[in-house]
Amino acid sequence: MPLHPALVHLPVGLALVVPLVALGLSLALWRKWLPTAAFAVVVGLQLLALGGGFAAYVTGGQDQEKVEKLLSETLIEEHEEAAEAFLWGQGFALALSAAVLLARGKAAKVAPALAVLAALGVAGLALRAGHRGGELVYRYGAAAAHLPPGAAAPGQVRQKADDD
Repeated sequence: MPLHPALVHLPVGLALVVPLVALGLSLALWRKWLPTAAFAVVVGLQLLALGGGFAAYVTGGQDQEKVEKLLSETLIEEHEEAAEAFLWGQGFALALSAAVLLARGKAAKVAPALAVLAALGVAGLALRAGHRGGELVYRYGAAAAHLPPGAAAPGQVRQKADDD
């Protein structure tokens, strides 16, 4: 059973949630409802997303050899490149989020906004990588690479009728 499909959901899900959390905490910082240290929540979520993204990237690379037997290397490389862009973007967003904790003066007002924008960018990168991976599975049948020899390919399995 491949691990990659199970692991990709953590970084993608976090990438979609973090901009909302970062925006909420940024507003709370600007209004002085919370101390700057509260932004550590965003840093922690960004760190989890980066770690999960790296784990998904590594396990995707392990699955690549099997999938390359069925699909064009170009299709797989498009997904891999989207995943790499996500990882670089996530690392950048993590750095900006950590900068919020260290910023002083005028930078302390601007840093949370930059962290929110970076998180939004990462959400877009996550959606792009996820879309490319979804296409590999659902459009091009990459999941068939993990079936045992002689097993019916997806779409060839007979559905049980209600009156069977």
